[in-house]
Amino acid sequence: MSDTICINRRHAMMLAAGGLAATGLGLAPANAQSTETSMTSADTQPLAPGWHRFRIGEAEITVVLDGIRPGEGPHPTFGEDQSADAVGDLMAANHLPRARFVNFFNVVVVKLGDQRILVDTGFGEGGRANGMGLLRERLAAAGLSPDDITLVALTHLHGDHIGGLTEGGAPAFPKASYVVGRAEMAFWTSDEAKNGPRAENAKAVEKQFAGIKDKVRLIEDGEAIVPGMVARAAFGHTPGMLAFEVTSGGKGLMLTADIFSQFVVSFQKPDWQVRFDQDKPAAAETRKRFARQLAESGMPLLGYHLPFPGLGYVATEGESFRFVPETYQTLAEG
Repeated sequence: MSDTICINRRHAMMLAAGGLAATGLGLAPANAQSTETSMTSADTQPLAPGWHRFRIGEAEITVVLDGIRPGEGPHPTFGEDQSADAVGDLMAANHLPRARFVNFFNVVVVKLGDQRILVDTGFGEGGRANGMGLLRERLAAAGLSPDDITLVALTHLHGDHIGGLTEGGAPAFPKASYVVGRAEMAFWTSDEAKNGPRAENAKAVEKQFAGIKDKVRLIEDGEAIVPGMVARAAFGHTPGMLAFEVTSGGKGLMLTADIFSQFVVSFQKPDWQVRFDQDKPAAAETRKRFARQLAESGMPLLGYHLPFPGLGYVATEGESFRFVPETYQTLAEG
C-alpha cells in the first residue's frame, strides 16, 4: 500500500495538482460484445496503454485516456455545499482517501458502419505540459489516425473537451465534420458568456472554432447524429450539454459526458453540489434522471471523468445509486 501511495504522489507532482477542469478501449472480434487492450513500449504515463476497445452489438467503441489529474479533493469540487468532513467520511466509507482523488479524461471513438465518431477531444496541446493531451499519441497506439475521424461530436464546450480540436493552429481532424448542441453553442457565443465570469472559456470556444465554423452542424435533444447514435439533453453542468446514446444489434451504451463526474459522489449523493455545474439544481435533476433510467434499463454507461475506461452500470441503493464498474460483462456476452 505504501508503494502505491508514493507512486500516486509522484504522479500528482508530475501532472500538477487537481480539480475538475471546467475551462480551461488491435481490433475487437466481430462477435456480439468483446473487449481488448494492447501495450505500447513508449507509453509510460499512468494507466498505460491508455486505450480500451469493446463492442456494443456491431458498434466498435474505443476509449482513449487523454490523461489523469491526481490532487487534493474531492471536496470542495464535489460536495461544495457540504463540509470537508462529510465528503471525507463518504470517501472513507468507500475505501478511498479522505482528501485526495484522481480525475480522469476519457475520450471515445465510436465506429458505426463507415463512420468513426470522436466524442470530445481532451485537452490537446495545451495540456501536455501537465501530462494531459495524450489523445493523438494514444489514438496511434490504438491503430487510429486523425484522418480516420469522420465526425467530431462534442458533448459540451468546456476546455477539457474542446482543447484538442486544433493542433499547431490547424484543425486536428482535417477530414471531420462537427456536431454541437444548439443551446450549448448559443450560450458560449452569447454576450452573457463573453462578458461574464465565464469569459475565458468563451474566448477558448471562439478560438477553437475559428477554422471549422463552416463544418459545424447544430443539433438538439432527440436528434440523430448518425444512424445508431442519438443526442439526449443533459442540461445543468452547462446550459446545453448533451449525452449520446449508441444503439446497435439490440444493445445500447450511454455516453454520459459530465453528468456523473465522480464515481462515488455523483451516484451516491446526486443532490450534492458540484463546483463547476453552472445550474446546480438542474445538474442534480439530470444526474437523478439518468441514474434512474440507466438503473431501470440496465444499459451500460461511459463517463468522461469516471475511472478509466469509465465503463459501468448503475445500481439502485435505497433512495440513491451506486456505480458498478465493468468487469467481464462485455467479455462474457457473445
